[in-house]
Amino acid sequence: MDKKQNISGSRIRQVRLKHDLQQVELAAALNVDYGVKLEQSDISEIERQVRSLKDYELDAISRVLDIDPIWLLRGDN
Repeated sequence: MDKKQNISGSRIRQVRLKHDLQQVELAAALNVDYGVKLEQSDISEIERQVRSLKDYELDAISRVLDIDPIWLLRGDN
């Protein structure tokens, strides 16, 4: 069984798609708006839960996607 590196990747993908953003667009917005340098490949790995997130990355992603960071961590459960 593969060990997941984060618990919010699938929710990040869900909200990104809801906002009709490509991974590269999310990466660009993170860099421009918050100085967080993530590549498209990093976003892909985060969404596939093979890369962990730093707290400041989660915060910036939640701001770009206009979603509560607690929801990204806990979901609706």
